[in-house]
Amino acid sequence: LRFSKYWKDLIFFFPPPSPPLDPRLEGWPLMSSPFPTTFIIGTYIYFVTSLGPKLMENKKPFELRQIMAFYNFSVVALSLYMTYEFLMSGWATGYSFRCDIVDYSRSPTALRMVRTCWLYYFSKFIELLDTIFFVLRKKNNQVTFLHVFHHSIMPWTWWFGVKFAAGSGLGTFHALLNCIVHVVMYTYYGICSLGPAYHKYLWWKKYMTTIQLVQFIMITGHIGQIYIMDDCPYQYPIFMFIIWLYGSMFLVLFLHFWYHAYTKGQRLPKMARNGISKDQ
Repeated sequence: LRFSKYWKDLIFFFPPPSPPLDPRLEGWPLMSSPFPTTFIIGTYIYFVTSLGPKLMENKKPFELRQIMAFYNFSVVALSLYMTYEFLMSGWATGYSFRCDIVDYSRSPTALRMVRTCWLYYFSKFIELLDTIFFVLRKKNNQVTFLHVFHHSIMPWTWWFGVKFAAGSGLGTFHALLNCIVHVVMYTYYGICSLGPAYHKYLWWKKYMTTIQLVQFIMITGHIGQIYIMDDCPYQYPIFMFIIWLYGSMFLVLFLHFWYHAYTKGQRLPKMARNGISKDQ
């Protein structure tokens, strides 16, 4: 019965009664409407798929080693900070890993989580530089549909998550895990960008896929709980479905990656290889 109730909510987009908008976000940057976010993403897609490659067509690739090293290690620092803030806003101070619904209060902890959710949303715009660096270095083969889709859909869906439901355990577990994984991933990218002399320190490259695979298994398992709990009055079930769908989709992609890389020992298809990860 519980599953049927959520399924009905998801199909018809009729969540249980809850605040239509989070008043705590009033006046926050980019939060007035989804159009600024949509415009930024649209501009990004146009640049990395059309304008950028055309501008670079008759130019030499940019040498961005120092800039990329600074960028990658800056993302590591930001991801560490967001991990700490997610932990102190709930994950290490009271969340149950079960039915943790949105706290719409103005308590210091609730407001801290709201700020952390907004910062995580904003960090997705910073990560658009991943693709822009590809274009400026003429690595157009790495600008795949999957890569662009991943970088585009995250800030767009997170605008709605922050605007309507900032501050729940069910809605932020995947963000916490993603921050932890990004600490590892961007550390790898940062060392990579320092040059061949540092590549001897990247012996742990083979574990990157495992870390990403575990991430999506944990996300899918955690969010799937809502469909089997007897009573979990999460305010916006549609968000739970989106997180589950996203986690499941990338779990399948990384299982495919794992199968071809470690079971069959074959060269990975470009889409799987370049969808999220990148060779810097």
